[in-house]
Amino acid sequence: MTTSLAALPWEDRREGTREVVWRYSRNPVIRGDALPTSNSIFNSAVVRFGDGYAGVFRCDDRTRAMRLHRGFSDDGIEWEIDPEPIRFVCGDSDLAEFVYGYDPRVVEVEETYYLTWCNWYHGPTIGVASTDDFERFHQLENAFLPFNRNGVLFPRRIGGRFAMLSRPSDDGHTPFGDVFYSESPDLTFWGKHRHVLGTVPNSWQSTKVGSGPAPLETPDGWLLVYHGVLTSCNGFVYSAGVALLDLDEPWRVLARAKPYVFAPQTDYERVGDVPNVVFPSAIVSDDDRLVLYYGAADTVTALAFAYVDELVRFAKEQS
Repeated sequence: MTTSLAALPWEDRREGTREVVWRYSRNPVIRGDALPTSNSIFNSAVVRFGDGYAGVFRCDDRTRAMRLHRGFSDDGIEWEIDPEPIRFVCGDSDLAEFVYGYDPRVVEVEETYYLTWCNWYHGPTIGVASTDDFERFHQLENAFLPFNRNGVLFPRRIGGRFAMLSRPSDDGHTPFGDVFYSESPDLTFWGKHRHVLGTVPNSWQSTKVGSGPAPLETPDGWLLVYHGVLTSCNGFVYSAGVALLDLDEPWRVLARAKPYVFAPQTDYERVGDVPNVVFPSAIVSDDDRLVLYYGAADTVTALAFAYVDELVRFAKEQS
């Protein structure tokens, strides 16, 4: 398998602006009602695949069941999403019981695509599956005990082991949470748990933080785009930030920007099923440019753009 070299769905920064991250002018790219049965499509995963792109999408239907659907695109903007949810191939009847699945991430590691998502197993935990073709998804062991969310694999082994970020939590709409690092030799047994990021008092990330897309490897370290949450008088507000992690010991934070890089500002980010949310969940990039897929107001999927070196510099200079 060869990683797709499909062109990035790119739009230049508007003249006269200096935003580090800027939005696609035709957002949202996927509406909440894009499927006949869907209430909302958001917090979804996208990777290059074949001559274009493939994705796994969080689709909440009109009974408000949370399901995962696959989709394909030639250009990363116009999507054909399978109306039928993914049916995982699993040899373990206990593990195969599907109650809900949401907030997927997909990453290619050693020519295999791995899907992680918030899976139910007596509470929210991290589901893991593999696929070569986005047709058949082979469910592996859940990575951790409940309760956990935001499981994000690194795109390569570190020290010969698979590596994952996650956020231990509770059973509800978690009012707390830090990011932790874990390693595995085989995607079954996980250990070497290390604390990575915590909350920052009196800031946009004072309530909880969680990993966004798979970390992007740069010469300066792993570039991590993550979400942070504050509790306002009107509820949670989700914004996006950046940090740099050590390439060999990713639990060591080299830099972490104090300001957010973008926060809910547009109508589609401020108005929806859950107002005031931007939730970064996927990155596609070349050497210089980065395209960020994010959920907006827990209703639609949107695009934003950045230059890799500018995000790295922002993390360092605003640390």
